[in-house]
Amino acid sequence: MPIRKKRVSPRQKMINLMYLVLMAMLALNVSSDVLNGFSLVEESLNRTTANATSTNQGIYASLESQMKANPAKVKQWYDKAQHVRRMSDSLYQLAEDLKVAIVKKSDGEEGDVNNIRNREDLEASTQVMLAPQRGRGRELYNAVNSYRDRIVNMVTDTAKRSIISSNLNTDVPRKATTLGKNWEEYMFENTPTAAAVTLLTKLQSDVRYAEGEVLHNLVSNVDVKDIRVNQLQAYVIPSSQTVVQGGRFSAQIIMAAVDTTSRPAIYVGGQRIKADNGLFETVCSRTGDFTLQGYMEMTGTNGETVRRDFSQKYTVVAPSATVSADIMNVLYAGYDNPVSVSVPGVPSSQISATISDGTLQPRGDGHFVARPATVGKDLQIQVMARNEGRQQVMGTYTFRVRKLPDPTAYLAITADDGNAARYKGGNISKQALMSVDGLHAAIDDGLLDIEFRVGGFETVFYDAMGNAVSYMSNGSAFSDQQRAQIRTLSRNKRFYITNIHATGPDGIERTLDGAMQVIIN
Repeated sequence: MPIRKKRVSPRQKMINLMYLVLMAMLALNVSSDVLNGFSLVEESLNRTTANATSTNQGIYASLESQMKANPAKVKQWYDKAQHVRRMSDSLYQLAEDLKVAIVKKSDGEEGDVNNIRNREDLEASTQVMLAPQRGRGRELYNAVNSYRDRIVNMVTDTAKRSIISSNLNTDVPRKATTLGKNWEEYMFENTPTAAAVTLLTKLQSDVRYAEGEVLHNLVSNVDVKDIRVNQLQAYVIPSSQTVVQGGRFSAQIIMAAVDTTSRPAIYVGGQRIKADNGLFETVCSRTGDFTLQGYMEMTGTNGETVRRDFSQKYTVVAPSATVSADIMNVLYAGYDNPVSVSVPGVPSSQISATISDGTLQPRGDGHFVARPATVGKDLQIQVMARNEGRQQVMGTYTFRVRKLPDPTAYLAITADDGNAARYKGGNISKQALMSVDGLHAAIDDGLLDIEFRVGGFETVFYDAMGNAVSYMSNGSAFSDQQRAQIRTLSRNKRFYITNIHATGPDGIERTLDGAMQVIIN
Protein backbone atom coordinates (compact mmCIF):
# COMPACT_ATOMS: atom_id res chain seq x y z
CA MET A 1 0.00 0.00 0.00
CA PRO A 2 1.65 3.24 -1.10
CA ILE A 3 2.55 5.88 1.50
CA ARG A 4 0.66 9.10 1.02
CA LYS A 5 2.52 12.40 1.75
CA LYS A 6 0.88 14.54 4.34
CA ARG A 7 -0.32 17.79 2.92
CA VAL A 8 1.54 20.84 4.39
CA SER A 9 -0.72 23.70 5.31
CA PRO A 10 0.05 27.27 4.12
CA ARG A 11 0.77 28.26 7.75
CA GLN A 12 3.37 25.52 8.07
CA LYS A 13 4.99 26.61 4.82
CA MET A 14 5.30 30.14 6.18
CA ILE A 15 6.87 28.86 9.42
CA ASN A 16 9.38 26.77 7.46
CA LEU A 17 10.32 29.78 5.29
CA MET A 18 10.83 32.01 8.32
CA TYR A 19 13.04 29.34 9.87
CA LEU A 20 15.22 29.26 6.76
CA VAL A 21 15.53 33.04 6.78
CA LEU A 22 16.48 32.97 10.48
CA MET A 23 19.15 30.36 9.83
CA ALA A 24 20.57 32.48 7.00
CA MET A 25 20.71 35.53 9.22
CA LEU A 26 22.46 33.58 11.95
CA ALA A 27 24.95 32.33 9.40
CA LEU A 28 25.67 35.89 8.28
CA ASN A 29 25.86 37.36 11.77
CA VAL A 30 29.43 38.06 12.93
CA SER A 31 30.39 36.83 16.33
CA SER A 32 30.67 39.57 18.96
CA ASP A 33 33.96 38.04 20.06
CA VAL A 34 35.36 38.60 16.58
CA LEU A 35 34.13 42.21 16.60
CA ASN A 36 35.72 42.73 20.00
CA GLY A 37 38.94 41.38 18.55
CA PHE A 38 38.84 44.06 15.84
CA SER A 39 38.45 46.70 18.54
CA LEU A 40 41.52 45.40 20.34
CA VAL A 41 43.53 45.41 17.12
CA GLU A 42 42.27 48.95 16.38
CA GLU A 43 43.47 50.19 19.77
CA SER A 44 46.86 48.56 19.33
CA LEU A 45 47.29 50.06 15.84
CA ASN A 46 46.31 53.50 17.13
CA ARG A 47 49.01 53.30 19.81
CA THR A 48 51.59 52.19 17.26
CA THR A 49 50.58 54.98 14.88
CA ALA A 50 50.71 57.58 17.65
CA ASN A 51 54.22 56.46 18.65
CA ALA A 52 55.41 56.56 15.04
CA THR A 53 53.86 59.99 14.55
CA SER A 54 55.59 61.31 17.68
CA THR A 55 58.94 59.94 16.51
CA ASN A 56 58.48 61.46 13.06
CA GLN A 57 57.57 64.84 14.54
CA GLY A 58 60.76 64.73 16.56
CA ILE A 59 62.78 64.18 13.39
CA TYR A 60 61.01 67.07 11.66
CA ALA A 61 61.77 69.32 14.65
CA SER A 62 65.43 68.27 14.55
CA LEU A 63 65.62 69.05 10.85
CA GLU A 64 64.02 72.44 11.49
CA SER A 65 66.71 73.38 14.02
CA GLN A 66 69.49 72.02 11.83
CA MET A 67 68.10 73.98 8.88
CA LYS A 68 68.36 77.20 10.88
CA ALA A 69 71.90 76.33 12.00
CA ASN A 70 73.27 75.32 8.59
CA PRO A 71 70.82 75.95 5.73
CA ALA A 72 73.43 75.47 3.00
CA LYS A 73 74.10 71.89 4.13
CA VAL A 74 70.63 70.88 5.29
CA LYS A 75 68.28 72.54 2.75
CA GLN A 76 68.41 69.70 0.21
CA TRP A 77 67.37 67.09 2.79
CA TYR A 78 64.98 69.44 4.59
CA ASP A 79 63.06 70.06 1.36
CA LYS A 80 62.83 66.33 0.71
CA ALA A 81 61.53 65.76 4.25
CA GLN A 82 58.81 68.36 3.73
CA HIS A 83 57.84 66.60 0.50
CA VAL A 84 57.59 63.29 2.36
CA ARG A 85 55.47 64.97 5.05
CA ARG A 86 53.00 66.31 2.47
CA MET A 87 52.76 62.94 0.71
CA SER A 88 52.23 61.01 3.93
CA ASP A 89 49.74 63.45 5.44
CA SER A 90 47.69 63.36 2.24
CA LEU A 91 47.26 59.56 2.23
CA TYR A 92 46.81 59.45 6.02
CA GLN A 93 44.03 62.04 5.85
CA LEU A 94 42.32 60.20 2.98
CA ALA A 95 42.16 57.04 5.13
CA GLU A 96 40.82 59.09 8.04
CA ASP A 97 38.10 60.62 5.85
CA LEU A 98 37.02 57.16 4.66
CA LYS A 99 36.86 55.87 8.25
CA VAL A 100 34.55 58.74 9.20
CA ALA A 101 32.39 58.20 6.10
CA ILE A 102 31.95 54.46 6.82
CA VAL A 103 31.08 54.99 10.49
CA LYS A 104 28.56 57.71 9.66
CA LYS A 105 26.99 55.45 7.05
CA SER A 106 26.70 52.74 9.72
CA ASP A 107 25.72 54.81 12.79
CA GLY A 108 24.30 57.99 11.24
CA GLU A 109 25.64 61.56 11.18
CA GLU A 110 26.44 61.37 14.90
CA GLY A 111 28.68 58.35 14.38
CA ASP A 112 32.05 58.34 16.18
CA VAL A 113 35.07 56.44 14.83
CA ASN A 114 36.26 55.84 18.39
CA ASN A 115 32.90 54.50 19.57
CA ILE A 116 31.21 52.46 16.81
CA ARG A 117 27.73 51.20 17.70
CA ASN A 118 26.85 49.07 14.66
CA ARG A 119 30.19 47.32 14.39
CA GLU A 120 28.68 44.31 12.58
CA ASP A 121 27.09 46.39 9.79
CA LEU A 122 28.01 44.75 6.45
CA GLU A 123 26.58 47.41 4.16
CA ALA A 124 28.31 50.64 5.24
CA SER A 125 31.79 49.86 3.87
CA THR A 126 30.32 48.39 0.70
CA GLN A 127 28.28 51.50 -0.03
CA VAL A 128 31.05 53.99 0.76
CA MET A 129 33.81 52.15 -1.09
CA LEU A 130 32.03 50.25 -3.88
CA ALA A 131 28.86 52.16 -4.75
CA PRO A 132 28.58 52.73 -8.53
CA GLN A 133 29.84 56.13 -9.69
CA ARG A 134 30.46 57.44 -6.16
CA GLY A 135 32.38 54.64 -4.47
CA ARG A 136 35.82 55.77 -3.22
CA GLY A 137 37.58 52.42 -3.30
CA ARG A 138 39.33 53.12 -6.59
CA GLU A 139 40.49 56.52 -5.29
CA LEU A 140 42.12 54.84 -2.29
CA TYR A 141 43.63 52.12 -4.49
CA ASN A 142 45.31 54.70 -6.78
CA ALA A 143 46.50 56.78 -3.82
CA VAL A 144 48.15 53.78 -2.11
CA ASN A 145 49.91 52.72 -5.32
CA SER A 146 51.16 56.24 -6.02
CA TYR A 147 52.44 56.72 -2.48
CA ARG A 148 54.16 53.31 -2.39
CA ASP A 149 55.95 53.85 -5.72
CA ARG A 150 57.27 57.25 -4.67
CA ILE A 151 58.21 56.44 -1.10
CA VAL A 152 60.22 53.27 -1.78
CA ASN A 153 62.48 55.21 -4.16
CA MET A 154 63.60 57.32 -1.18
CA VAL A 155 64.74 54.32 0.90
CA THR A 156 68.19 52.91 0.15
CA ASP A 157 68.03 49.80 2.38
CA THR A 158 66.77 46.83 0.33
CA ALA A 159 65.17 45.04 3.30
CA LYS A 160 63.27 48.13 4.38
CA ARG A 161 62.14 48.77 0.82
CA SER A 162 60.73 45.24 0.75
CA ILE A 163 58.86 45.75 4.05
CA ILE A 164 57.29 49.01 2.86
CA SER A 165 56.28 47.46 -0.45
CA SER A 166 54.72 44.49 1.36
CA ASN A 167 52.82 46.69 3.83
CA LEU A 168 51.38 48.82 1.05
CA ASN A 169 50.76 45.97 -1.38
CA THR A 170 47.50 46.13 -3.37
CA ASP A 171 47.66 42.72 -5.07
CA VAL A 172 44.67 40.40 -4.54
CA PRO A 173 45.61 36.92 -3.22
CA ARG A 174 44.86 34.07 -5.61
CA LYS A 175 42.14 32.13 -3.82
CA ALA A 176 38.92 30.54 -4.94
CA THR A 177 36.95 33.12 -2.96
CA THR A 178 38.72 36.06 -4.59
CA LEU A 179 38.31 35.10 -8.25
CA GLY A 180 37.07 38.06 -10.28
CA LYS A 181 37.47 40.57 -7.44
CA ASN A 182 39.60 43.69 -7.57
CA TRP A 183 41.50 45.06 -4.56
CA GLU A 184 38.76 47.33 -3.25
CA GLU A 185 36.13 44.55 -3.54
CA TYR A 186 38.46 42.11 -1.80
CA MET A 187 39.04 44.56 1.05
CA PHE A 188 35.62 46.14 1.61
CA GLU A 189 32.83 44.06 0.06
CA ASN A 190 30.48 42.82 2.85
CA THR A 191 33.14 43.79 5.42
CA PRO A 192 31.81 44.68 8.90
CA THR A 193 32.23 48.34 9.84
CA ALA A 194 34.64 47.45 12.67
CA ALA A 195 36.84 45.46 10.29
CA ALA A 196 36.82 48.17 7.58
CA VAL A 197 37.87 50.83 10.08
CA THR A 198 40.64 48.58 11.39
CA LEU A 199 41.92 47.99 7.84
CA LEU A 200 42.11 51.74 7.24
CA THR A 201 43.82 52.27 10.60
CA LYS A 202 46.42 49.67 9.61
CA LEU A 203 47.00 51.63 6.39
CA GLN A 204 47.58 54.78 8.45
CA SER A 205 50.07 52.90 10.62
CA ASP A 206 51.89 51.63 7.52
CA VAL A 207 52.06 55.18 6.16
CA ARG A 208 53.67 56.51 9.35
CA TYR A 209 56.14 53.60 9.36
CA ALA A 210 57.17 54.28 5.75
CA GLU A 211 57.42 58.01 6.49
CA GLY A 212 59.70 57.29 9.46
CA GLU A 213 62.02 55.05 7.45
CA VAL A 214 62.49 57.75 4.82
CA LEU A 215 63.10 60.41 7.47
CA HIS A 216 65.78 58.31 9.16
CA ASN A 217 67.42 57.85 5.78
CA LEU A 218 67.39 61.62 5.14
CA VAL A 219 68.78 62.44 8.59
CA SER A 220 71.66 60.04 8.04
CA ASN A 221 72.61 62.09 4.98
CA VAL A 222 72.58 65.41 6.84
CA ASP A 223 74.99 64.56 9.66
CA VAL A 224 75.07 68.18 10.81
CA LYS A 225 76.29 67.40 14.29
CA ASP A 226 79.28 65.35 13.11
CA ILE A 227 82.41 67.15 14.25
CA ARG A 228 84.95 64.43 13.49
CA VAL A 229 88.10 65.65 11.72
CA ASN A 230 90.41 63.58 9.57
CA GLN A 231 92.57 66.36 8.11
CA LEU A 232 94.21 69.46 9.56
CA GLN A 233 95.33 72.34 7.37
CA ALA A 234 96.65 75.85 8.07
CA TYR A 235 94.95 78.77 6.30
CA VAL A 236 95.64 82.50 5.93
CA ILE A 237 92.51 84.54 5.21
CA PRO A 238 93.44 88.14 4.33
CA SER A 239 90.86 90.93 4.47
CA SER A 240 92.34 92.07 1.15
CA GLN A 241 95.28 90.97 -0.98
CA THR A 242 95.81 94.55 -2.19
CA VAL A 243 96.74 97.22 0.36
CA VAL A 244 97.08 100.96 -0.16
CA GLN A 245 100.36 102.42 1.03
CA GLY A 246 99.93 103.65 4.60
CA GLY A 247 97.09 101.21 5.21
CA ARG A 248 97.14 97.93 7.15
CA PHE A 249 97.35 94.37 5.93
CA SER A 250 94.98 92.18 7.97
CA ALA A 251 94.65 88.41 7.78
CA GLN A 252 93.08 85.57 9.75
CA ILE A 253 95.57 82.74 10.32
CA ILE A 254 93.69 79.63 11.38
CA MET A 255 93.91 75.86 11.47
CA ALA A 256 90.90 73.93 10.26
CA ALA A 257 88.78 72.44 13.08
CA VAL A 258 90.41 74.56 15.77
CA ASP A 259 89.74 73.49 19.36
CA THR A 260 88.56 76.57 21.22
CA THR A 261 90.07 75.23 24.48
CA SER A 262 93.53 74.89 22.92
CA ARG A 263 94.78 77.68 20.67
CA PRO A 264 97.64 76.89 18.25
CA ALA A 265 100.97 78.70 18.46
CA ILE A 266 101.59 80.95 15.39
CA TYR A 267 105.10 81.74 14.11
CA VAL A 268 105.85 84.38 11.46
CA GLY A 269 109.43 84.90 10.34
CA GLY A 270 110.60 82.43 12.98
CA GLN A 271 109.09 84.52 15.79
CA ARG A 272 106.01 83.55 17.77
CA ILE A 273 103.34 86.23 17.55
CA LYS A 274 100.63 87.18 19.98
CA ALA A 275 97.50 86.88 17.88
CA ASP A 276 94.02 87.31 19.32
CA ASN A 277 91.89 84.57 17.72
CA GLY A 278 94.53 84.25 14.98
CA LEU A 279 94.32 87.88 13.80
CA PHE A 280 97.65 89.13 12.39
CA GLU A 281 98.31 92.76 11.38
CA THR A 282 101.32 94.69 10.10
CA VAL A 283 101.74 98.24 8.75
CA CYS A 284 102.57 98.32 5.03
CA SER A 285 105.13 101.11 4.48
CA ARG A 286 106.46 100.02 1.08
CA THR A 287 104.78 99.17 -2.21
CA GLY A 288 105.35 95.88 -4.02
CA ASP A 289 104.54 92.17 -3.78
CA PHE A 290 105.06 90.41 -0.46
CA THR A 291 104.50 86.96 1.05
CA LEU A 292 103.33 86.21 4.57
CA GLN A 293 104.98 82.93 5.61
CA GLY A 294 105.14 80.98 8.81
CA TYR A 295 103.78 77.91 10.57
CA MET A 296 101.38 76.83 13.29
CA GLU A 297 101.88 74.29 16.04
CA MET A 298 99.29 72.48 18.14
CA THR A 299 99.59 69.67 20.63
CA GLY A 300 97.23 66.75 19.97
CA THR A 301 95.38 64.66 22.53
CA ASN A 302 98.13 62.05 22.35
CA GLY A 303 100.78 64.64 23.26
CA GLU A 304 102.20 64.79 19.74
CA THR A 305 102.89 68.25 18.27
CA VAL A 306 101.22 68.91 14.92
CA ARG A 307 102.82 71.52 12.66
CA ARG A 308 101.30 73.11 9.56
CA ASP A 309 103.05 75.65 7.33
CA PHE A 310 101.19 78.55 5.68
CA SER A 311 101.97 81.03 2.93
CA GLN A 312 99.93 83.94 1.53
CA LYS A 313 100.92 86.47 -1.12
CA TYR A 314 99.67 90.07 -1.04
CA THR A 315 100.33 93.33 -2.89
CA VAL A 316 100.87 96.84 -1.56
CA VAL A 317 100.05 99.61 -4.06
CA ALA A 318 100.41 103.37 -4.01
CA PRO A 319 97.26 105.48 -3.57
CA SER A 320 95.55 105.69 -6.94
CA ALA A 321 92.18 106.05 -8.57
CA THR A 322 90.66 105.78 -12.00
CA VAL A 323 88.27 108.40 -13.35
CA SER A 324 86.96 108.00 -16.89
CA ALA A 325 84.39 109.96 -18.82
CA ASP A 326 81.92 107.46 -20.23
CA ILE A 327 81.49 109.41 -23.50
CA MET A 328 84.89 111.00 -24.36
CA ASN A 329 87.85 112.75 -22.73
CA VAL A 330 86.09 116.10 -22.27
CA LEU A 331 83.03 117.18 -20.27
CA TYR A 332 80.24 119.34 -21.71
CA ALA A 333 78.90 122.33 -19.83
CA GLY A 334 75.23 122.32 -18.91
CA TYR A 335 74.92 118.63 -19.78
CA ASP A 336 74.70 115.50 -17.57
CA ASN A 337 77.99 113.74 -18.36
CA PRO A 338 78.18 110.10 -17.14
CA VAL A 339 81.42 109.51 -15.21
CA SER A 340 82.77 106.29 -13.66
CA VAL A 341 85.07 106.36 -10.61
CA SER A 342 86.97 103.37 -9.20
CA VAL A 343 89.86 102.70 -6.82
CA PRO A 344 91.77 99.38 -7.08
CA GLY A 345 91.14 97.21 -4.05
CA VAL A 346 88.39 99.48 -2.63
CA PRO A 347 84.69 98.65 -2.96
CA SER A 348 82.60 101.28 -4.74
CA SER A 349 80.52 101.84 -1.59
CA GLN A 350 83.63 103.26 0.14
CA ILE A 351 84.43 105.74 -2.68
CA SER A 352 83.31 109.39 -2.88
CA ALA A 353 84.16 112.29 -5.21
CA THR A 354 83.81 116.08 -5.43
CA ILE A 355 83.88 118.54 -8.37
CA SER A 356 85.44 122.02 -8.44
CA ASP A 357 82.92 123.82 -10.71
CA GLY A 358 79.42 122.48 -11.17
CA THR A 359 77.58 119.51 -9.66
CA LEU A 360 78.55 115.84 -9.25
CA GLN A 361 75.74 113.46 -8.29
CA PRO A 362 76.34 109.79 -7.37
CA ARG A 363 74.26 107.15 -9.13
CA GLY A 364 75.58 104.08 -7.28
CA ASP A 365 78.15 101.37 -8.02
CA GLY A 366 80.91 103.89 -8.85
CA HIS A 367 78.83 105.88 -11.36
CA PHE A 368 78.36 109.67 -11.18
CA VAL A 369 76.76 112.42 -13.26
CA ALA A 370 78.98 115.49 -13.74
CA ARG A 371 77.39 118.78 -14.87
CA PRO A 372 80.07 121.49 -15.37
CA ALA A 373 78.95 125.09 -15.02
CA THR A 374 81.38 127.11 -17.11
CA VAL A 375 82.52 126.61 -20.71
CA GLY A 376 86.27 126.86 -21.26
CA LYS A 377 87.14 126.55 -17.58
CA ASP A 378 88.90 123.35 -16.56
CA LEU A 379 87.50 121.52 -13.56
CA GLN A 380 88.93 119.01 -11.12
CA ILE A 381 87.36 115.82 -9.76
CA GLN A 382 88.85 114.71 -6.45
CA VAL A 383 88.45 111.07 -5.45
CA MET A 384 88.48 109.87 -1.83
CA ALA A 385 88.15 106.42 -0.27
CA ARG A 386 87.51 105.29 3.28
CA ASN A 387 90.59 103.41 4.49
CA GLU A 388 91.19 102.20 8.05
CA GLY A 389 88.14 104.14 9.20
CA ARG A 390 89.26 107.47 7.71
CA GLN A 391 88.89 109.31 4.41
CA GLN A 392 92.00 109.26 2.21
CA VAL A 393 92.50 111.30 -0.97
CA MET A 394 93.24 108.88 -3.80
CA GLY A 395 93.82 111.42 -6.59
CA THR A 396 92.69 114.62 -8.35
CA TYR A 397 91.91 114.65 -12.07
CA THR A 398 91.46 117.63 -14.43
CA PHE A 399 88.96 117.77 -17.30
CA ARG A 400 88.45 120.32 -20.08
CA VAL A 401 84.96 121.78 -20.33
CA ARG A 402 83.45 122.42 -23.75
CA LYS A 403 80.14 123.60 -25.15
CA LEU A 404 77.99 120.93 -26.74
CA PRO A 405 78.69 120.78 -30.49
CA ASP A 406 76.01 121.87 -32.94
CA PRO A 407 73.50 119.22 -33.88
CA THR A 408 72.49 118.04 -37.34
CA ALA A 409 68.97 118.66 -38.64
CA TYR A 410 66.93 115.71 -39.93
CA LEU A 411 63.45 114.53 -40.84
CA ALA A 412 62.11 111.43 -39.08
CA ILE A 413 60.82 109.12 -41.85
CA THR A 414 60.08 105.42 -42.38
CA ALA A 415 62.61 103.66 -44.64
CA ASP A 416 61.70 101.17 -47.36
CA ASP A 417 62.40 98.28 -44.96
CA GLY A 418 59.83 99.64 -42.51
CA ASN A 419 62.37 100.85 -39.93
CA ALA A 420 62.67 104.40 -38.64
CA ALA A 421 65.33 106.48 -40.41
CA ARG A 422 66.80 109.97 -40.26
CA TYR A 423 66.65 111.88 -43.57
CA LYS A 424 69.39 114.54 -43.75
CA GLY A 425 69.01 115.61 -47.38
CA GLY A 426 68.83 114.22 -50.91
CA ASN A 427 66.04 112.36 -52.69
CA ILE A 428 62.73 111.73 -50.95
CA SER A 429 59.22 110.90 -52.13
CA LYS A 430 56.51 113.55 -51.77
CA GLN A 431 54.37 111.06 -49.84
CA ALA A 432 57.14 110.47 -47.27
CA LEU A 433 57.82 114.19 -47.04
CA MET A 434 54.17 115.07 -46.41
CA SER A 435 53.92 112.44 -43.64
CA VAL A 436 56.69 113.87 -41.43
CA ASP A 437 55.66 115.79 -38.33
CA GLY A 438 58.36 118.43 -38.62
CA LEU A 439 62.05 119.10 -38.35
CA HIS A 440 64.32 117.56 -35.69
CA ALA A 441 67.94 118.12 -34.65
CA ALA A 442 70.40 115.97 -32.73
CA ILE A 443 74.06 115.34 -32.12
CA ASP A 444 74.55 111.97 -33.81
CA ASP A 445 78.25 111.34 -34.31
CA GLY A 446 78.51 107.74 -33.15
CA LEU A 447 79.43 108.76 -29.58
CA LEU A 448 76.78 111.27 -28.62
CA ASP A 449 73.08 110.98 -29.38
CA ILE A 450 71.60 114.12 -27.85
CA GLU A 451 68.30 115.59 -29.02
CA PHE A 452 67.85 119.36 -29.48
CA ARG A 453 64.60 121.31 -29.59
CA VAL A 454 63.98 123.06 -32.93
CA GLY A 455 62.51 126.53 -32.43
CA GLY A 456 62.03 127.48 -36.08
CA PHE A 457 63.44 127.20 -39.60
CA GLU A 458 63.19 128.71 -43.08
CA THR A 459 62.28 126.97 -46.37
CA VAL A 460 63.46 128.40 -49.71
CA PHE A 461 61.56 127.52 -52.93
CA TYR A 462 62.23 128.71 -56.52
CA ASP A 463 59.41 129.81 -58.82
CA ALA A 464 59.22 129.33 -62.60
CA MET A 465 61.34 132.46 -63.14
CA GLY A 466 64.07 131.19 -60.79
CA ASN A 467 63.25 133.63 -58.05
CA ALA A 468 63.80 132.43 -54.46
CA VAL A 469 60.67 132.45 -52.27
CA SER A 470 61.16 131.83 -48.56
CA TYR A 471 58.71 130.91 -45.79
CA MET A 472 59.34 130.77 -42.02
CA SER A 473 57.93 128.27 -39.52
CA ASN A 474 56.98 129.19 -35.98
CA GLY A 475 58.37 125.97 -34.47
CA SER A 476 59.61 122.56 -35.47
CA ALA A 477 56.55 121.74 -37.67
CA PHE A 478 56.07 122.84 -41.27
CA SER A 479 53.70 125.81 -41.55
CA ASP A 480 50.58 125.65 -43.74
CA GLN A 481 52.29 127.84 -46.38
CA GLN A 482 55.33 125.58 -46.43
CA ARG A 483 53.19 122.47 -46.82
CA ALA A 484 51.18 124.14 -49.62
CA GLN A 485 54.38 124.88 -51.51
CA ILE A 486 55.61 121.30 -51.05
CA ARG A 487 52.38 119.98 -52.59
CA THR A 488 53.02 121.98 -55.77
CA LEU A 489 56.45 120.45 -56.33
CA SER A 490 56.79 117.94 -59.15
CA ARG A 491 59.35 115.19 -59.68
CA ASN A 492 63.04 116.31 -59.53
CA LYS A 493 62.08 119.68 -58.04
CA ARG A 494 63.94 120.78 -54.95
CA PHE A 495 63.87 123.23 -52.08
CA TYR A 496 66.14 124.08 -49.13
CA ILE A 497 65.70 124.12 -45.37
CA THR A 498 67.97 126.68 -43.76
CA ASN A 499 68.28 129.20 -40.91
CA ILE A 500 67.48 126.43 -38.37
CA HIS A 501 67.25 127.52 -34.72
CA ALA A 502 67.85 124.76 -32.13
CA THR A 503 68.29 124.70 -28.33
CA GLY A 504 70.19 121.91 -26.54
CA PRO A 505 69.94 120.53 -22.99
CA ASP A 506 72.49 123.16 -21.95
CA GLY A 507 69.86 125.87 -22.68
CA ILE A 508 71.96 127.55 -25.39
CA GLU A 509 70.11 128.46 -28.61
CA ARG A 510 72.13 128.30 -31.79
CA THR A 511 71.58 128.79 -35.52
CA LEU A 512 72.83 125.82 -37.53
CA ASP A 513 75.22 126.36 -40.41
CA GLY A 514 74.44 125.11 -43.90
CA ALA A 515 71.17 124.05 -45.47
CA MET A 516 69.33 120.78 -46.08
CA GLN A 517 68.63 120.17 -49.77
CA VAL A 518 65.36 118.29 -50.38
CA ILE A 519 64.81 116.70 -53.83
CA ILE A 520 61.39 115.25 -54.78
CA ASN A 521 61.75 111.91 -56.60
